[in-house]
Amino acid sequence: MNLTDQIALVTGANRGIGRHFVLELLERGASKVYATARRPETLDFDDSRVVPLRLDLLDHETVDAAAAAARDVSLLVNNAGITTGATLVTGDLAEIRRELDTHFWGTLDVIRAFSPVLAANGGGAIVNILSALSWFAYPGAGAYAAAKAAEWNMTNGVRLELAAQGTLVQGVLLGAADTDMMAGYDGPKIDPREVPRRSLDGLAADSIEVVVDDWTAMVKAALAGDPALFYAQLT
Repeated sequence: MNLTDQIALVTGANRGIGRHFVLELLERGASKVYATARRPETLDFDDSRVVPLRLDLLDHETVDAAAAAARDVSLLVNNAGITTGATLVTGDLAEIRRELDTHFWGTLDVIRAFSPVLAANGGGAIVNILSALSWFAYPGAGAYAAAKAAEWNMTNGVRLELAAQGTLVQGVLLGAADTDMMAGYDGPKIDPREVPRRSLDGLAADSIEVVVDDWTAMVKAALAGDPALFYAQLT
């Protein structure tokens, strides 16, 4: 996929990985980037190619309005997400549902709204920002891990369904990045700028999966082994 002159839309573009996606796309020659957020007034890009839009994954009307406004999109980056810290057995069910509503149902809603747009513009590509927690669970992150696991396999499913219209669907998996969302995490964190760099390099090579960091690569390799050995490392 040639990234020069692409017209992209990035969800959750006001900070963290989403903001760096916008900046990296501009640097690589995108002709327009729709930067979306629940509160678009928080967007502060100083580039005429950036078009701010309101998009809230939990508000279907804003999703449809964004798709109607951005009829020229050829690249969709599903980055927006949350983390509630909810546990599965004793956690607040409303927070667990909010994780799933955001990462699974919200992301799927955006894909369903924009897939006809991408088809009309030649197919294009969809990038879903996932997590190493798509492949394992960690104490204190049960709801997030379950939601990301659902989003990961949803990514595989829509890839198959959209292949006929020529849309490449890429899953991007990483551990912890140095963003506001991970401010309370004490472990190693990667530079968030590395995520769009690796993802867009992967799009240029038509890669359907990008594993950003060594931790995530280790988790993926461990899936072929005895899960008891892997989870023993977490206790």
